[in-house]
Amino acid sequence: MQNVITNIWNQMFIFFHTYTPNSILISLGPLKIYWYGMFIVVGLLLAIFTTFKLAEYYGIKKENIIDLSFWLITGGIIGARLYHVFLEYDYYLSNPLSVLKIWNGGLAIHGAIIIGAIIIYRFIRKNGYSFWLITSIITPGLALGQALGRWGNYFNQEIFGKPTDMPWGIPIEFLKRPHDYSIFTHFHPTFLYESIGSLIIFGLLLWLHKKAKQGKNVSHMNITLIYLISYSFLRLLLEFIRLDDTLIIFGIRWPQIISIIIILFSIAFIIYKNTAKNNS
Repeated sequence: MQNVITNIWNQMFIFFHTYTPNSILISLGPLKIYWYGMFIVVGLLLAIFTTFKLAEYYGIKKENIIDLSFWLITGGIIGARLYHVFLEYDYYLSNPLSVLKIWNGGLAIHGAIIIGAIIIYRFIRKNGYSFWLITSIITPGLALGQALGRWGNYFNQEIFGKPTDMPWGIPIEFLKRPHDYSIFTHFHPTFLYESIGSLIIFGLLLWLHKKAKQGKNVSHMNITLIYLISYSFLRLLLEFIRLDDTLIIFGIRWPQIISIIIILFSIAFIIYKNTAKNNS
């Protein structure tokens, strides 16, 4: 059995190290279906399914989750795109029509989270649910959707890391390489690192929900904030090796700045709430 697993592992390394993906999944004349779009759609469906299951777990009406899901998907995609455009505003000022070409990539998760929080706030005011309960049942699906959606970046040959000679390094076409790294052929598959990290976060959040349901002193607020902390920490680390263009302030990449702010705010909020609870 160990030899079989080792062989499978080695074959995976060989595949990643030699295969150059095509961004188009299906081409029927002028109609083209892109891998990126397929992974985004399947990721969204899995996220919705996970949220439905958790809503059922807590006795939340399915109709309300369907309504919320529609607005979260619509607003999330718009927010993620606008956030990405903001970070790459120089390019989009010169290429305004490219703002609409989301099949080429360019959805920033932080933008989706910001718009999603606003939509959830309006939803709970209308329906009387707990903000932390609703956000806690959404975050596992969000992590799972991110894990799958990142594979779209692989087929678009984008969001890769620095050059590497590790056996799982992925080949990047010459025209897709940053100018300063044009002589290198293989790069870190940061999409894969984030995908695996997001799957681990997904499993952690489900485990925390189980503990919360059992009354094991795990609050829905903590589940939501643990998602924010764990994903932000993952993103903070990966930004050290990512090569895609982004806003840089005082030598620090913008997603790292946002990640640090989210981590510090979330930890401070947990400490504040626990201190207030102990003093009450």
